[in-house]
Amino acid sequence: MEFESLAVGATLHEVDKGRISPAHIMRWSAAVENWHRIHYDVPFATGHDGLPNVLINGSWKQHVLVQLVKDALGPGAWLWKLKFRYKKMDIAGDSLRAQAEVVAAQQIAGYGLVTLRITLLNQNNEVSTEGHAIGVMPLRGGPSVPYPFKPDPAFASVTFPQDS
Repeated sequence: MEFESLAVGATLHEVDKGRISPAHIMRWSAAVENWHRIHYDVPFATGHDGLPNVLINGSWKQHVLVQLVKDALGPGAWLWKLKFRYKKMDIAGDSLRAQAEVVAAQQIAGYGLVTLRITLLNQNNEVSTEGHAIGVMPLRGGPSVPYPFKPDPAFASVTFPQDS
């Protein structure tokens, strides 16, 4: 993806994770050592906490949003800022997909900055997690984005949209 080809309003990328099973949730819980019973113990989650099923981990949903932005911007770009909020629970059996939509693009200090609206949707197209991400991309013929990215003072004015 080249910065110069971005169009405001365009869906830049989508990540479809499909149906999330209790086994998926348990593997993530084990990997990040989150042993809260609402993520693996159905009787506890439904009986004790009154939930409809075991919950998909918030940290996993955050990971999906980071993957979405990284994949959308490509290997030469840098995810600079990420801000989101959980709006709805996702439970075992839900099918999840994430989308990134371009809401702004500008050039600052020799780099392209793209602001994306990021959403995580379930099988009913209900938004369960939403927010914004700001990525830094190289310009055509410009310098590569350095690793690690250290923003120029000109980037101080870059903020998230008001609705995030």
